[in-house]
Amino acid sequence: MVVLNLTIKLVLHKGDVIQGVNLLQIRKASKEDIKSIAKVYVDGWKTTYKGFVPGNYLESLTYRKAEQKWMSFLSSENNPFIYIAVNEDGKTIGFAAGKGLDSDKFDGELYALYLLQESRGLGTGKQLVSAIAKHFTEQGMNSMMVWVMEQNRSGLGFYERMGAKAYLRRKNEVGGMLVEDVAYGWEDVSALCREG
Repeated sequence: MVVLNLTIKLVLHKGDVIQGVNLLQIRKASKEDIKSIAKVYVDGWKTTYKGFVPGNYLESLTYRKAEQKWMSFLSSENNPFIYIAVNEDGKTIGFAAGKGLDSDKFDGELYALYLLQESRGLGTGKQLVSAIAKHFTEQGMNSMMVWVMEQNRSGLGFYERMGAKAYLRRKNEVGGMLVEDVAYGWEDVSALCREG
């Protein structure tokens, strides 16, 4: 099991001001975390995909439906799992989900990565991807892939900076609208295990 507790030791002098300190715990989620995962999922969709998918689709997303989605995910095939990022106040600020794949090319899938808007750009996403990669390697799985909506330029850049390579495209329907998805993959996730 992967649990990352990050502690930062600060030496302060009179008059020092600290801003942007990100104290996190990355841990494997349980079914008791579903409510907080659902909140991050819905709020993440509404901020990330605004303007990319129909507004009425985003408005139709509810915490209750998201709770059902993620409970169903955890009960599905291919050994699904979720890691959450919890801040110093005990609030879940992000999550990543993974599962095994029946594929010749990749062993596992980074099924989802969502962060609350105010938690982006602080390294949380990188730490969550690292936790997923570590989980896979502990299971003897050495490669993984992720699907990203092509309009999500920040998501594409994030995965490229983490060393993923685009290898496949597909069309996907979201809220009655056809969107392009790009599959990114890592043939060897061992470098990601050192990222966190």
